[in-house]
Amino acid sequence: MKDIITKERFNDITSKFQTLEPIIVVGDVGIDKYTFGEVKRISPEAPVPILEVTKEWLKLGLAANISHNLKTLGVKSTLCGVVGDDNNANVFDNLLEDEQLNTWGIVRSQSRPTIFKERVTTNTQQICRIDYESSEPIDEQTEKKLFQRVEGFAESHKALIIEDYAKGTLTKGLIHSLIEKFKGMQKLVAVDPGRSTPPLYYKGATLLKPNLSEAKLMVENLGYKEKKLESIAKILVDKLELQMLVITLGPDGMALLDTKNQPELKIIPTVATEVFDVSGAGDTAISVLTSSLIAGATLEEAAWIGNCASGVVVGKKGTATVNLEELHSFYQQLLKKVH
Repeated sequence: MKDIITKERFNDITSKFQTLEPIIVVGDVGIDKYTFGEVKRISPEAPVPILEVTKEWLKLGLAANISHNLKTLGVKSTLCGVVGDDNNANVFDNLLEDEQLNTWGIVRSQSRPTIFKERVTTNTQQICRIDYESSEPIDEQTEKKLFQRVEGFAESHKALIIEDYAKGTLTKGLIHSLIEKFKGMQKLVAVDPGRSTPPLYYKGATLLKPNLSEAKLMVENLGYKEKKLESIAKILVDKLELQMLVITLGPDGMALLDTKNQPELKIIPTVATEVFDVSGAGDTAISVLTSSLIAGATLEEAAWIGNCASGVVVGKKGTATVNLEELHSFYQQLLKKVH
């Protein structure tokens, strides 16, 4: 790890987070519910465990977790997405307000429910997950309303994060309009892609951040059978006209390609020490990558900071966030190991 970001650059970049112009986050939004307890017996009605519930809690889920991550890092953001016209939409608004995040960018639609995911878990395993959602594309009226909402914030925001969980919010037309609008204003557009979204929807983005399996699927969708990481990266950069690409490799770290400053693929190792739960790690990575880039980091520096942030959240249970104190503490521990 001789190429690790220096202490001076790490401190310089992260110290700017609280003074950055805000970031717009657009994507599928919803609520994550965690139902936690103990299993002591099997049900007499069917061969299934009986969970004796000891704790329940709600968290901001999907793209809302990006804004939550940005908030804990001290970065201002505006979240834009679609919820239903139901009780869970009110719960979602309350969760945003609890975290001092504004609700200005949230559009309500009568044609779909607010996404709600319940995870039933014990100390050692997840028993099941219950999803309430529709993956149907939003209607034209809702799409237009959402784009107008984003457009109203564009001038006062520094960058755009498109967080795609392929739940219907990010239509082809909306993604195209968003990229065109922000690129036309010379603003950074970072995309965390959806597994089932055609990759050409993201053409022209500044930064794309798939994980390895998503990157392979995207290349296949583009008509290639490449398996080598270098070839996959070059196809994505070329065909989608990207400036930067980060492919997260799980336990193997991150692969980076920056067409302007680092045209050859570079791999930086993972720095996670304990892994309890990987849910939300991708949200954290895109949040920190984008914040670091607009704070003046190179892609490699941004990736190192993102790597440290992901190292913090995978050591926590559930959809997690990282704050600046945890980020700095993790980096200090990493420095001790390197030296």
